[in-house]
Amino acid sequence: MKLAIEFQDQKHIQTICGPHDAYLRGMLERAGIRGVVREGKLILEGDSEGVHQVEKVVDRLKTVVEKKQFLHPWQVDEALASVFLSQDHSQSIALEVNDRGKRIVAQTAGQQRYMRLMLENDLVFCRGPAGSGKTYLAVAMAIAALRKEKVRKIVLARPAVEAGEKIGFLPGDMFEKVNPFLRPLLDAMREMMDYDQVQRLIDSDVIEILPLAFMRGRTLNDTYMILDEAQNTTVTQMKMFLTRMGQGSRIVVTGDDTQLDLPPGVTSGFSDAVRRLRNINGIGSIRLDAADIVRHPLVRDIVKAYDEHSRRLHEMHGSGDEEDDFGNGVG
Repeated sequence: MKLAIEFQDQKHIQTICGPHDAYLRGMLERAGIRGVVREGKLILEGDSEGVHQVEKVVDRLKTVVEKKQFLHPWQVDEALASVFLSQDHSQSIALEVNDRGKRIVAQTAGQQRYMRLMLENDLVFCRGPAGSGKTYLAVAMAIAALRKEKVRKIVLARPAVEAGEKIGFLPGDMFEKVNPFLRPLLDAMREMMDYDQVQRLIDSDVIEILPLAFMRGRTLNDTYMILDEAQNTTVTQMKMFLTRMGQGSRIVVTGDDTQLDLPPGVTSGFSDAVRRLRNINGIGSIRLDAADIVRHPLVRDIVKAYDEHSRRLHEMHGSGDEEDDFGNGVG
């Protein structure tokens, strides 16, 4: 099927295509069709379902651009989610994360299930490749809970594991040395809220971003706790983190078990916890995959290539380490 979408204002088509056509490439990749801008028209070609999906996304974005003359990336994400999610958009979860009305919504069916698990369970494990939104959505859920006063504090933690590099040679004191490990969590938060607002919440201890080791000995009530890069925890570290959970608190644990930086022979506390806790009510687990990656389209292909290589190695050497996901803690 071939379809031409016309624009009254040529500036609108440039805005909708995005910087270096990034928005357009995202739409085409999601729908699995081809598209090109020619003579002031967007020409779409491919199977009819994909063409009509992109047409719907473009129509939604045209309405926004005609009113405001510009697009935020989150408005593009919301339009994509509204069309491509398997269920009706009116039933999808939207998280308010700042005073300007910015909303975070799932962009894939897997992300939608993940968000629902976080709403329905006090403890959620999420495994997934780079770019699948596992950390980003957990941070969004924590901010939304703080805004609604469901929690009083957000704690973001990461294990300071050296991925083949020695932090001892980095300049500065201990906090300056571990800052690079914590930066991805801070970047995600600052993408959703104003820089000054994030800094005020950190200064007032409402938001705490810290290495996992600094969690020892604490009990956190009414707190949204996120442990990122959890595949690099030991069994003892994971137990320590999970048992910090106090009254009114929630925990989300995220990790990618294909990016393990623990020494050989050391069991990952992440995979151990998923297996060990799978039959406890109130605990949910989900595995996102390459279909849930929402970064540059090449990231999805890169992950698939590495996954295929790992799969072949597992077939050669055998592995009984896979577990089924569970959604409500009932095994």
